Amino acid sequence: MESNSIIARMFKRQAADLLRNELAHMPAVALLGPRQVGKTTLALEVAQERPSLYLDLESERDRARLTEPELYLSQHQDKLVIFDEVHRTPALFPVLRGLIDQARRDGRRQGLYLLLGSASLDLLQQSGETLAGRIAYLELGPLNARETGEGTTDALWLRGGFPDSFTAPDDTRSLRWRQNFIRTYLERDIPQLGPRIAAETLRRFWTMLAHNQGGLLNVAQLARNLGVDTKTAHSYVDLLCDLLLVRRLQPWYANVGKRLVKSPKVYVRDSGLVHALLDIGSKEALLSHPVVGASWEGMVVESLLASPAPGVQGHFYRTSGGAEIDLLLSQPDGALWAVEIKRSLSPKVERGFHSACEDLQPQHKVVVYPGSEVYPMGHGIEAMPLNELCQRLSQS
Repeated sequence: MESNSIIARMFKRQAADLLRNELAHMPAVALLGPRQVGKTTLALEVAQERPSLYLDLESERDRARLTEPELYLSQHQDKLVIFDEVHRTPALFPVLRGLIDQARRDGRRQGLYLLLGSASLDLLQQSGETLAGRIAYLELGPLNARETGEGTTDALWLRGGFPDSFTAPDDTRSLRWRQNFIRTYLERDIPQLGPRIAAETLRRFWTMLAHNQGGLLNVAQLARNLGVDTKTAHSYVDLLCDLLLVRRLQPWYANVGKRLVKSPKVYVRDSGLVHALLDIGSKEALLSHPVVGASWEGMVVESLLASPAPGVQGHFYRTSGGAEIDLLLSQPDGALWAVEIKRSLSPKVERGFHSACEDLQPQHKVVVYPGSEVYPMGHGIEAMPLNELCQRLSQS
């Protein structure tokens, strides 16, 4: 991996234009994503384009400025005010509602407040009713294949998409960064968010999910393995999903006269965290590990789900008879993209994919593989590299 060239590259985040667009139309925007994913960097980049004020609510000095929040913020109504880690001051939301309503009466209806949060549960629970109709939500995930560019797919797969991990000077430092990230989340960040869960218990649970990467979610089995009840195990899954660290990919429901699998598939959303949880530090170790195929699939799924325009929904499709599509993308106009994910340089389409396509009649059928060429595979199926499909989805 040519680390120097990657470190020098500035990443253009796909969410940047969406963020600018929402700020041009809504009084408040919440940008949600895990810690260290680049929310503050993106917010400050956008802030350079207009008068703005940045407040870090983990800073005692900045929190002190908000002792009388209405009085302080009323002095900065001509600026975009950015609140970082806004969940630390839940009493702020009713104040923002009043200020937004006053600004509307004064003719200022957009681009007033940008709220940054490290978990969806924070802002959705605290602001859902208070700022209803006044706020838009955007999600910023780790870097994806389209953002890192050509020739970086293997590095993205091994190291994951957290910028500091991806741009580390070598694989050893990258793994160490991710191990520290996991430890900080378990020992500091999660307790700050409210749940009182033993760090080692949650680490074991998170590691179990990594071992089961891309598998059907069986909470009862996870509960038995961890020695807790099913309700507790469900709460752990919910927590990691709310923290935007784990994804439940829901099954596609269709009236096809066949028995469909109804359990979601579960992924640790960043492949680099999968490898850190399983102590995989190099590409050689990864290629010989049983998780190799599922890890590749998870990385591809996350990059593809980050690429389409808003309104595209991702699912998987599986029947009890063996028909299966790894990722089914549903466009707002009803068009379907059926995506099969293969790690092989000479991918073969299995019978289950053909059978599933007969059931659903998707408009596009694609096999993603780690090669560099686009070529037809017959039956209307194309093989293509991940970056090429990300580009096509962004233009569809």
